[in-house]
Amino acid sequence: MVTQRKEPDEVTFFSGIFEGKTTGTPIGFAIQNTNQKSKDYSHIKNTFRPSHADYVYEEKYGIRDYRGGGRSSARETASRVVAGSLAKQFLAPITINAYVSAVGHLSVDLHPSKVDLSESEKNLVRCPDSSLASEMESYIKRIRKEGDTIGGVVTCVIKNVPLGLGEPSFDKLHAELGKAMLSINAVKGFEYGSGFSGTKMKGSEHNDLFNPDGTTQTNYSGGIQGGISNGMDIYFNVAFKPVATIMQNQETINSKREKVAMQGKGRHDPCVVPRAVPIVESMAALVIADFYLRKRNNRI
Repeated sequence: MVTQRKEPDEVTFFSGIFEGKTTGTPIGFAIQNTNQKSKDYSHIKNTFRPSHADYVYEEKYGIRDYRGGGRSSARETASRVVAGSLAKQFLAPITINAYVSAVGHLSVDLHPSKVDLSESEKNLVRCPDSSLASEMESYIKRIRKEGDTIGGVVTCVIKNVPLGLGEPSFDKLHAELGKAMLSINAVKGFEYGSGFSGTKMKGSEHNDLFNPDGTTQTNYSGGIQGGISNGMDIYFNVAFKPVATIMQNQETINSKREKVAMQGKGRHDPCVVPRAVPIVESMAALVIADFYLRKRNNRI
């Protein structure tokens, strides 16, 4: 629905896995791009796309490969999903589930703790609300027909997290999760727990009061306090901007710094949010796996 590109995304492992198990050696793999069309980008050889990385890449490195987005393309994240899928297996029984909570003005009106996470993979939009998913799908299709794009939000919930992941200062758990999410192309924002809505609350409302077993009655902290997991569910939102390449005429500049008109061509997503769900899950898994291993050395 959100992409016209057809890639099988078949992974070939070269090392590190034997008879379905890791061997302890580095895991090497490759994913072949079988459906690339470099000619679709010939019109931007000497032109910079608005809000894309073309201009800054050329200014920084003095050269750019215009045949696609390169490292600014979401295609780069395919390898992250492979690594993240391995990390998710290692982390069991910790579970990491993301879903589309908003597309444009359409948003899920439920707290992450009340969402049925099993419903998100039952529709193309990856939204746990089936009726809202239908609205989102229709909206995305309408945006595509207009030659435009739309952004949205992916919400992630991590359950069964052990207490003690994260460091108190420079490697806070939420800081590393934020860094991982903001490294994903098109991400413009990250918030965890109560996030920005917490600024409207009083301390007496926002404090998570303890139960005798150490759990809390509420979870405005989003499972993290002082940069360290407290054993409660971790939840956060990741904001994705509208795709920069649109099929409408726009004013821009070329390599001679002349004003020119340009219009996107080829196969570009009207909305990246549904396809970003496994990327968010994978990056979260890599961060949690890293801290899980580090936690083993906290007490010697």
